[in-house]
Amino acid sequence: MTDLSEAPHGQGAPTTRGRAADFWRRYVRNRSAVAGLVILLTVIAMAALAPLLYPADPFSLAGRPMSPPMTGQFLLGSDTLGRDIAAGMAHGARTSLLIGVVATLVAVGLGVLMGGLAGYYGGWIDDVLMRLTEVFQTIPSFIFAILLVAVLTPSIVNIIIAIAVVSWPALARLVRGEFLSMRNREFVQANVVMGMADWRIILVQILPNCLSPIIVAASLLVATAILIESGLSFLGLGDPNVMSWGFQVGAGRTVLRRAWWIVTFPGLAIMLTVLAINLVGEGLNDALNPRLRERAS
Repeated sequence: MTDLSEAPHGQGAPTTRGRAADFWRRYVRNRSAVAGLVILLTVIAMAALAPLLYPADPFSLAGRPMSPPMTGQFLLGSDTLGRDIAAGMAHGARTSLLIGVVATLVAVGLGVLMGGLAGYYGGWIDDVLMRLTEVFQTIPSFIFAILLVAVLTPSIVNIIIAIAVVSWPALARLVRGEFLSMRNREFVQANVVMGMADWRIILVQILPNCLSPIIVAASLLVATAILIESGLSFLGLGDPNVMSWGFQVGAGRTVLRRAWWIVTFPGLAIMLTVLAINLVGEGLNDALNPRLRERAS
């Protein structure tokens, strides 16, 4: 891993544009990662354009119930109450991406805070924080999320809180390991000797050198958050005022044999989005991991 604090400045130092170009050059070598990025960008575009493509309320009973795809007024058919499945999928993409990204940001913040403090200070602080982390890891994550949402009442905010609470421990352990490997490096010890404040050493010297594995882990955490949200909505623990893919799958499970499209299209959306995010995470790992870069070169 390159120490950012020791990177040379001046004529020989790589520019930001050069580093970005090098990153994309390594990323596009992974064709599956490129395919995942295309799928993910398509889902993001669908979510962004949902109010324009389907301005009406996705919960509105707009037509005949269980209308098959391509045969009536709806492109992907309608559900048991006559709701447009395509409109629900477009608006559901907004819900899934919003919850996935925000919950991941909260989980990353908690994980970096807990893992960074434990890895940098060690001693009793490390023991206390890691024992707390282990307590959270002993509870099955999905069951814990169900319990939290049921207690807090289903809403977007509470779902985000529940997903973040069950997701941060693994990230905290990752960050702790990175900080343990970095805190005794020469450039960190030099700043300690010079009297630099601990918070500056953590934020300016150590954390930037640990960003690569954190970014990769966070990208995969988004996929996990989307799956958890879909599972909660499927069980009826989603926000009742917001359309989501899990809600659509749950609404059609009782008529799967008569109206397969109600479950199939939202289920495919979940599968493709999670697959795309995992492929993007794999591509980020290939492009950011220094060991893989050296092996490829």
